[in-house]
Amino acid sequence: MQYDERPWGNFTVLDEGPTYKVKRIEVLSQKRLSYQKHARRAEHWMVVAGTAKVTLDGRELTLNPGQTVDIPVASAHRVENIGTEKLVFIEIQRGSYLGEDDITRLQDDYGRTQEP
Repeated sequence: MQYDERPWGNFTVLDEGPTYKVKRIEVLSQKRLSYQKHARRAEHWMVVAGTAKVTLDGRELTLNPGQTVDIPVASAHRVENIGTEKLVFIEIQRGSYLGEDDITRLQDDYGRTQEP
């Protein structure tokens, strides 16, 4: 199992195959991931603990435990922990390529956006 620490929290890869990957993602209170896009994968998120604010192509949604959202290929998206407890969600990636380098960061709190 792959585990990785990030400035906003961490993720663990639970399972993967040639066309899918399943991650457990933890986001610390008041932290958020990059506003980003993926060229070759779609994602499906299910919140299992905490409260998430999801931005999807400029629309904002609030998700509570048991709620889900689909992130189509090439859609701009971000998740933010707006609660006081840890946000935990399960991410299912589907696509022809699932590498961590299939990411275009549009905005990032940690200085990780690409220069044009």
